[in-house]
Amino acid sequence: MSGNDMSVDQILSQMQQLRTAATQRPAGPEAINPAAQGVNEAERTNFADALTQAVGQVNEAQQTTGDLKNRLQAGDDQVTLTEVMLASQRSSVAFEATLQVRNRLVQAYEKVMNMPL
Repeated sequence: MSGNDMSVDQILSQMQQLRTAATQRPAGPEAINPAAQGVNEAERTNFADALTQAVGQVNEAQQTTGDLKNRLQAGDDQVTLTEVMLASQRSSVAFEATLQVRNRLVQAYEKVMNMPL
């Protein structure tokens, strides 16, 4: 497995941090202008880029799992069943988390589209 694989604990930790950040909205000019918070352009992350990166990591985890399964089936002594099962569960959890994010985005979009003008 590569060093870029995210563990379940890391994913849950990131989700908790995002939830905390979303519930702690600043008041005043910082809420309107992120530059007023002292964050320069280089430090800000574009949402689309972050989402693309997250989907790429999920895809990489699924590909790694597939490769490990193929190696195990081919009789590679370097791959254990435990390693394959852990990789499979990691990719499954990552996919489920991505699916939940997608569902939340769809719900938010539907709410915005249903708002009266």
